[in-house]
Amino acid sequence: MSNPHVHASHPALVARLKRADGHLRSVIEMIQAGKPCLDIAHQLQAVEKAVINAKRTLIHDHIDHCLDAEHSADDRDEMKAITRYL
Repeated sequence: MSNPHVHASHPALVARLKRADGHLRSVIEMIQAGKPCLDIAHQLQAVEKAVINAKRTLIHDHIDHCLDAEHSADDRDEMKAITRYL
């Protein structure tokens, strides 16, 4: 079994995504309860922003800590691959 790939930022990312998950569950409840669309859209924007920020943090942390300073061909390929998600 391989060692888990863990960064120092991962616990904070997990906490952020758990909050976003809670907000998303609230949005689902709002829709089911027939709440106003403006209120739902506002909450969806907050969920989307939280997920986008988590993704950026993960990608930047990976670039800073997982790619070596020699800029090998493999690392350049990985950099191109992961930055597509920004």
